[in-house]
Amino acid sequence: MPNSLASDQSAPTVDLHHRRAAALARAFAVAAMIVPLLWARDGGALVALGAIAVMWTVVTVLEWRSRVGIDVLGGLEAAGIGLISGTVIDHQPVVLAGLAVVPFTAGVYRGIWGAVLALSTSLFAVITAALAVAHGITTDEGYNIFSWCFAGIGVGMIGSFLHTALQQRADPLAPYRYAQSLLRRLIDLSDEFDEGLDAMALGGGILAQVTDELPTGALSLYIPRGDALIPLVSHEHEIPLNDGAESAAVTAWNTAAVHRRGNLFAIPLTSTHDATVSGVVVGELSGRVSAEGLDLYGRLTKLHRHLQASTVHLDTALLFAAFRDSATAEERRRLAREMHDGVAQDIAGLGYLVDALAGTATTPQQTERIAVLRERITAVVAEIRRSLVNLRTSVGTSESLGAAIGSIARNLTEVSGVPIHVILDETTDRLRPEVEAELFRITQEAMNNAIKHARASAIEVHCQVRAPHARITVSDDGRGMQAPRQDSHGLSIMRERALLINASLDIVGRESGGLSVTVEIVGT
Repeated sequence: MPNSLASDQSAPTVDLHHRRAAALARAFAVAAMIVPLLWARDGGALVALGAIAVMWTVVTVLEWRSRVGIDVLGGLEAAGIGLISGTVIDHQPVVLAGLAVVPFTAGVYRGIWGAVLALSTSLFAVITAALAVAHGITTDEGYNIFSWCFAGIGVGMIGSFLHTALQQRADPLAPYRYAQSLLRRLIDLSDEFDEGLDAMALGGGILAQVTDELPTGALSLYIPRGDALIPLVSHEHEIPLNDGAESAAVTAWNTAAVHRRGNLFAIPLTSTHDATVSGVVVGELSGRVSAEGLDLYGRLTKLHRHLQASTVHLDTALLFAAFRDSATAEERRRLAREMHDGVAQDIAGLGYLVDALAGTATTPQQTERIAVLRERITAVVAEIRRSLVNLRTSVGTSESLGAAIGSIARNLTEVSGVPIHVILDETTDRLRPEVEAELFRITQEAMNNAIKHARASAIEVHCQVRAPHARITVSDDGRGMQAPRQDSHGLSIMRERALLINASLDIVGRESGGLSVTVEIVGT
């Protein structure tokens, strides 16, 4: 907590745009005031305006050169403009326009409280000067002071708005600081989460509540993904859900109302604070009971109300999962950019240098060593290219898991020269985003291992998806399972990924040579 307070109270970041806004406001104010003063040919007021212009020039120069702190300059500007304006208020009140500029510049630099402080300082100074010079303030003079101060409040608010916009633009760490505050609040709140943030476990709990109320043969919980609904978790006690389950889920989703057709029913999950549908429970009654004898619609309506609290838990978990996936994807893209612009370019430069050295070799031994070095550099570049492909490719932007696997297979084939044949057997139903992401990374790692370590000449990938079930097999004709290296963690990472989504991972040798990696997930 002390760190967050220190961060909030630190001095604002001032950049070129802050200085430009303040300088333009002052220049415009001088131009606006000089015209009526020249028309009136008031020498005293012109001298006062000249003093204001000189003061603003000095303040602007100091701001650009950062010789003096912004807060000190702001206080001197506010006091100086007020004192100068107060000396000529009795015959040229137009000079009071400077009172509106001071809170604007202060607002640009320091926000709303800076604008209020600057306006208060200027008001005190102008009243003090007026009383000292004229020994009093007339009604008209008081009205003019009030009018320009009121205008100063308005432009001060505009300046504070610009301050906020410019601070966000100037400070690249602003999104991270804001995220820090939100994550700290989430950590503090996490102790109060009775059910945790595991979407699958929460979904299973919702299905258990439905099972306690109704004798069902099959249940499934659908959640939104893009424009479609995908199954999160399923319970099939007696029979699988019939083909109308997805249609019933879509109807309940669109109408936000309980839907029933024969023994098939759909319950939209809505929270108490709004009518947003977070998911849909689709079920089919057990064949041993009759819908008419159960008062099915009445029970479904009752369940719709009772599931509202659990819906809030589930919606929170889904939002957390979406945030985690988004942050992970962005980090992978950032790493890919840094590798491409940094390491990849540096190594490519070394390759050009080695090519130049090859032309200056004077002995066969030098030529041979340079050739070996060039070969190693080429291998490193190829490895970096494979890594960039892995980092840049994800499931999120693909039409399906199979499409994402096909895309990465094509890219790896182009980079490595090893043909990868992909066989897809998919339905239109999608798996949960986190499940697809882990299955994709496991498949990607298996293909990379076949290329990099097994030295395979051909790879075959068979992807079968019947949400919430999936089975992916990666087979190669390489050297088979080798002794594990101390610096190799690929297999352990694959097993950890499989464990995260309750999937099984089997790695077996093929009779014809090579290795077969199979990951399978069975909906619960």
